[in-house]
Amino acid sequence: MTSFKGRRIGFGLTGSHCTYEEVMPQIEKLVSLGAEVIPVVSYTVQTTSTRFGESEEWIKRIEDITGNPVVDTIVKAEPLGPKLPLDCMIIAPMTGNSMSKFANAMNESPVLMAAKATMRNHRPVVLGISTNDALGLNGVNLMRLMAAKDIYFIPFGQDDPIGKPSSMVARMEQLVDTVLAALKGEQLQPVIVEKFRDSEK
Repeated sequence: MTSFKGRRIGFGLTGSHCTYEEVMPQIEKLVSLGAEVIPVVSYTVQTTSTRFGESEEWIKRIEDITGNPVVDTIVKAEPLGPKLPLDCMIIAPMTGNSMSKFANAMNESPVLMAAKATMRNHRPVVLGISTNDALGLNGVNLMRLMAAKDIYFIPFGQDDPIGKPSSMVARMEQLVDTVLAALKGEQLQPVIVEKFRDSEK
């Protein structure tokens, strides 16, 4: 595995609370490989507690893993473009709500501000989607982002084709490999996969 030593990696979380347990090990892996990880959280992450955990607990956990305080306002996120540039910005999980706003150039959260600031420098933005309507109304936004320059996707697939046929979720365990490819200007392939490998079903 290639070292991330000297790399500044932004890691944004949006409100797919059921997916946080999948991404925390990936943040730990980035740190173990030498990356300086800058955590960025949406307002939903900051204010919403669910059966998957309290908001304060998730924020403390990501701060403990990264050793950095969360970026929790748009004002704090804006310098991640011109003044304190990132080598790569990751958003995982990325909800359908955030995906639709990002695809339409809306900028109403610290996470989206950090992503847009990174794109100003033509640095890669890596998305790990988790949305119930990727194959529904949000499909047009997904395709718009897939066609955009400097945006890369963690391979994703249907997580419940029978019960939730429009839902698609990234294979978060492929996050690090996706970032490595994105830093070289490449999309990790295949990008549309089965969410669960046969051995995981």
